[in-house]
Amino acid sequence: MRTLHSFLLLAFAGILIVSGCKSGSGAQSSAGNSATPAARDTRIFEMRVYYAHPGKLADLENRFRTNTTRIFEKHGMTNIGYWLPLENPDNKLIYILAYPNREARDASWQAFGSDPEWKAVASKSEENGKLVAKVDQLFMETTDYSPAITLKQASPERTFELRTYTTTPNNLVNLDARFRDHTMGLFSKYGMENIVYFHPVAGQPGADNTLVYILAHKSQEAGLASFEAFRNDPEWIKVKAASEVKGGGSLTTKVESVYMKPTDYSPIK
Repeated sequence: MRTLHSFLLLAFAGILIVSGCKSGSGAQSSAGNSATPAARDTRIFEMRVYYAHPGKLADLENRFRTNTTRIFEKHGMTNIGYWLPLENPDNKLIYILAYPNREARDASWQAFGSDPEWKAVASKSEENGKLVAKVDQLFMETTDYSPAITLKQASPERTFELRTYTTTPNNLVNLDARFRDHTMGLFSKYGMENIVYFHPVAGQPGADNTLVYILAHKSQEAGLASFEAFRNDPEWIKVKAASEVKGGGSLTTKVESVYMKPTDYSPIK
């Protein structure tokens, strides 16, 4: 009996040891997975730029603040961010929505446009004239190196920068490689926060030669200082030169930058 009892104790201990090893292995695996980059966001994103009629930007903002964003959500649209350019002579409101796919986007907008509540809101807000003179739109998808979008509201509030790069022929792949392997890390080194990176979806203007991305800075002044330091970084100078040898010259023909402040109703600030 004593021998059988000892054997059972040893066997039970062995089970605990094996179980503990499996548990430890699982915890390690989970920790490893948490460090793995997030899976690519497969949603369709739409950037919309509204040009308000003179004197109507405040009314347009109030309509978004009190009704539009809520009605968007009601119809399955995800509000990502709303911004005003720091320099805004054209009375622009820039915002980004997300949808599961293009079909869902079209269905959501159809439902939104037919919504009796929206029709009443729009009619009331336009009693003294139309609020919007023009709308630009761009459908986008995230790049394979884009960080996951985090709808955080930082304190103090951040300044955002919308940057659009147009590449020389056939060099979008080389520009992507430079951002993926070097540029994003150097941006972080100099205090710039990578928010999201997009390409226009196929069929959109610039689909084969455009990179659109958003950075966050403490302020416009901080952003300008960060870029100055970035451009003078020896590693960046080396990387840029090597990429341009590979690409047969400059990778870009045009770089556009818009510094923006988030609106008070923006999910990301």
